[in-house]
Amino acid sequence: MIQAMIKLRLPAGHMKEAMAVLRPLVESTKTVPGCVDCALHRDVLEDSVLLFYDRWSDEASFQRHLRSEEYRDLFLVMEMAKEAPEVRFDEISHTSGLEAIERARADAVDRY
Repeated sequence: MIQAMIKLRLPAGHMKEAMAVLRPLVESTKTVPGCVDCALHRDVLEDSVLLFYDRWSDEASFQRHLRSEEYRDLFLVMEMAKEAPEVRFDEISHTSGLEAIERARADAVDRY
Protein backbone atom coordinates (compact mmCIF):
# COMPACT_ATOMS: atom_id res chain seq x y z
CA MET A 1 0.00 0.00 0.00
CA ILE A 2 1.18 3.53 -0.77
CA GLN A 3 0.18 6.46 1.41
CA ALA A 4 0.72 10.01 0.18
CA MET A 5 0.57 13.11 2.36
CA ILE A 6 0.97 16.70 1.22
CA LYS A 7 1.00 19.47 3.81
CA LEU A 8 0.36 22.94 2.45
CA ARG A 9 0.77 26.24 4.30
CA LEU A 10 -1.30 28.76 2.37
CA PRO A 11 -1.67 32.53 2.56
CA ALA A 12 -4.99 33.38 4.26
CA GLY A 13 -6.40 34.89 1.09
CA HIS A 14 -5.90 31.66 -0.88
CA MET A 15 -7.55 29.17 1.50
CA LYS A 16 -11.04 29.44 -0.01
CA GLU A 17 -9.68 29.08 -3.55
CA ALA A 18 -7.53 26.07 -2.57
CA MET A 19 -10.48 24.34 -0.92
CA ALA A 20 -12.61 24.95 -4.03
CA VAL A 21 -9.98 23.17 -6.15
CA LEU A 22 -9.15 20.34 -3.74
CA ARG A 23 -12.63 19.25 -2.61
CA PRO A 24 -13.64 18.02 -6.10
CA LEU A 25 -10.20 16.41 -6.48
CA VAL A 26 -10.76 14.40 -3.29
CA GLU A 27 -14.17 13.22 -4.47
CA SER A 28 -12.95 12.22 -7.94
CA THR A 29 -9.83 10.52 -6.57
CA LYS A 30 -11.96 8.26 -4.37
CA THR A 31 -13.48 6.76 -7.53
CA VAL A 32 -10.16 5.97 -9.23
CA PRO A 33 -9.36 2.23 -9.40
CA GLY A 34 -6.72 1.40 -6.80
CA CYS A 35 -7.59 4.29 -4.49
CA VAL A 36 -8.23 3.04 -0.97
CA ASP A 37 -9.03 6.48 0.48
CA CYS A 38 -8.53 10.17 -0.12
CA ALA A 39 -9.14 13.02 2.34
CA LEU A 40 -8.55 16.72 2.83
CA HIS A 41 -8.11 18.14 6.33
CA ARG A 42 -7.66 21.63 7.67
CA ASP A 43 -5.32 21.82 10.65
CA VAL A 44 -7.26 22.81 13.79
CA LEU A 45 -4.23 24.48 15.35
CA GLU A 46 -2.97 26.28 12.25
CA ASP A 47 -5.73 27.84 10.15
CA SER A 48 -3.48 28.27 7.13
CA VAL A 49 -2.53 24.56 6.83
CA LEU A 50 -4.22 21.97 4.63
CA LEU A 51 -3.36 18.25 4.62
CA PHE A 52 -4.12 16.19 1.53
CA TYR A 53 -3.96 12.40 2.07
CA ASP A 54 -4.49 9.54 -0.32
CA ARG A 55 -3.84 5.80 -0.03
CA TRP A 56 -3.37 3.38 -2.90
CA SER A 57 -3.61 -0.39 -3.04
CA ASP A 58 -0.65 -0.75 -5.41
CA GLU A 59 2.23 1.16 -6.96
CA ALA A 60 0.87 1.03 -10.52
CA SER A 61 -2.42 2.72 -9.55
CA PHE A 62 -0.54 5.35 -7.57
CA GLN A 63 1.82 6.11 -10.48
CA ARG A 64 -1.12 6.43 -12.91
CA HIS A 65 -2.73 8.90 -10.53
CA LEU A 66 0.45 10.99 -10.27
CA ARG A 67 0.48 11.28 -14.08
CA SER A 68 -3.24 12.10 -14.36
CA GLU A 69 -4.74 15.39 -15.50
CA GLU A 70 -6.68 15.62 -12.20
CA TYR A 71 -3.46 15.53 -10.19
CA ARG A 72 -2.37 18.73 -11.92
CA ASP A 73 -5.00 20.55 -9.84
CA LEU A 74 -2.98 19.66 -6.77
CA PHE A 75 0.10 21.21 -8.37
CA LEU A 76 -1.86 24.42 -8.91
CA VAL A 77 -2.67 24.58 -5.21
CA MET A 78 0.92 23.73 -4.29
CA GLU A 79 2.01 26.80 -6.26
CA MET A 80 -0.27 28.94 -4.05
CA ALA A 81 1.61 27.85 -0.91
CA LYS A 82 3.66 30.46 0.90
CA GLU A 83 6.48 27.95 1.45
CA ALA A 84 7.54 24.65 -0.07
CA PRO A 85 4.95 21.99 0.73
CA GLU A 86 5.86 18.93 2.76
CA VAL A 87 5.41 15.90 0.49
CA ARG A 88 5.65 12.29 1.71
CA PHE A 89 5.05 9.00 -0.05
CA ASP A 90 5.16 6.05 2.35
CA GLU A 91 5.12 2.37 1.43
CA ILE A 92 3.14 0.48 4.05
CA SER A 93 3.84 -3.23 4.38
CA HIS A 94 1.67 -3.91 7.43
CA THR A 95 -1.28 -2.30 9.18
CA SER A 96 -3.13 -3.12 12.37
CA GLY A 97 -6.00 -1.67 14.34
CA LEU A 98 -7.63 -1.99 17.72
CA GLU A 99 -5.99 -5.36 18.28
CA ALA A 100 -2.58 -3.61 18.49
CA ILE A 101 -3.85 -1.41 21.33
CA GLU A 102 -5.36 -4.39 23.13
CA ARG A 103 -2.14 -6.38 22.74
CA ALA A 104 0.02 -3.48 24.01
CA ARG A 105 -2.23 -2.88 27.00
CA ALA A 106 -2.37 -6.59 27.83
CA ASP A 107 1.44 -6.77 27.68
CA ALA A 108 1.69 -3.76 30.03
CA VAL A 109 -0.68 -5.38 32.56
CA ASP A 110 1.27 -8.63 32.45
CA ARG A 111 4.51 -6.77 33.31
CA TYR A 112 3.09 -5.10 36.41
